[in-house]
Amino acid sequence: MKIIVNGANGRMGKQVTEKALSLGMLACAVDKNNEGEASYPIYSSLSDFTGEADVIIDFSHYLATRELIEYALRRSLPVVIATTGHTPVELALIEEASKHIPIFHSANMSLGIALLIELAKTATAKMPGADIEIIEKHHDRKLDAPSGTALLIADGLREVRPELYNHAGRSGSGKRDPNEIGISAIRAGSIVGEHEVMIATDSQTITLKHEAHDRGVFADGAFSAAEFLIGRKNGLYTMKDVASEK
Repeated sequence: MKIIVNGANGRMGKQVTEKALSLGMLACAVDKNNEGEASYPIYSSLSDFTGEADVIIDFSHYLATRELIEYALRRSLPVVIATTGHTPVELALIEEASKHIPIFHSANMSLGIALLIELAKTATAKMPGADIEIIEKHHDRKLDAPSGTALLIADGLREVRPELYNHAGRSGSGKRDPNEIGISAIRAGSIVGEHEVMIATDSQTITLKHEAHDRGVFADGAFSAAEFLIGRKNGLYTMKDVASEK
């Protein structure tokens, strides 16, 4: 498997690139900000690379979605999209492109998060009147809040309770709406990523928590997704599809 890593100079991109390089799987590294020294060449644009490749792993930025999709379609390459913050227009681009190439798209590349969502869905379905809170913690340099993973969890819970809606950053006074999913975002220090789901009634509380100790877990997940995509039919896949095969 030969991998194009898009966003190779980012925090996650470096991890994925170095892992691909160590395994002899690096087709090329791409980053528009290619300043600094590296032990491998870094292209400024995807279109600059015309060599052989089997899959793209994207850890760049949601604003690069159109360029990424157009390149993948032009070369008929499957793509793993691990960026977050996409606009509805960009999400529509991804969905349309998945009719022509296999695309894996997830706000979190950890298998553990996929399992957390499934466990939280089960508990939510069994406790239909429970209050639900999501607490997410990340490092102080993370730009988006709530995290894409927190929103992914909330989306999963709506599969079993469609009436739920997100309420991020609660403040002021007023009674809690029983149909809200309260989402609290904490940004401090060098926290890699923690996500906690509380499902509470008047008499009991279930708490489910996932903690990423090292960013390597996301690199491993990206590789699992890339391997999963090779040879797949055109379509849009998620970590749930990978987890179902484990």
